[in-house]
Amino acid sequence: MLVSFPIVELIDRLVISKIKLEKSNINQAEFDYYNTQANKFDLTKINSQLLELEQIHNSIWNLESDLKNGVEYQHSLEEIGRRAIAIRDLNNQRIKLKNEMAELLGCSVREIKKDHLSE
Repeated sequence: MLVSFPIVELIDRLVISKIKLEKSNINQAEFDYYNTQANKFDLTKINSQLLELEQIHNSIWNLESDLKNGVEYQHSLEEIGRRAIAIRDLNNQRIKLKNEMAELLGCSVREIKKDHLSE
């Protein structure tokens, strides 16, 4: 089955699956799938953006880690709120970066958030 979607979405999923594999080692097949698809493209135009995207996703992972592991009660509501705002801000950077990569790769699809917290 052939599934087609914008290259920047593929790249975003590839980076997320790479981090997930590095952190938890549970999704080799997922990473391999996205990596095989991404290898069909010349991504040299976006090397620095790929590194920046990985940094953003690592930061989000780190901010969410306690919440994912069910130990959020160890943090104050103020800290949880601070993390939520930081995650929102990182997602804003992520969307801007994905749109920049789309332009560099000649992809016409852009991610637009309207009436959304990441706006």
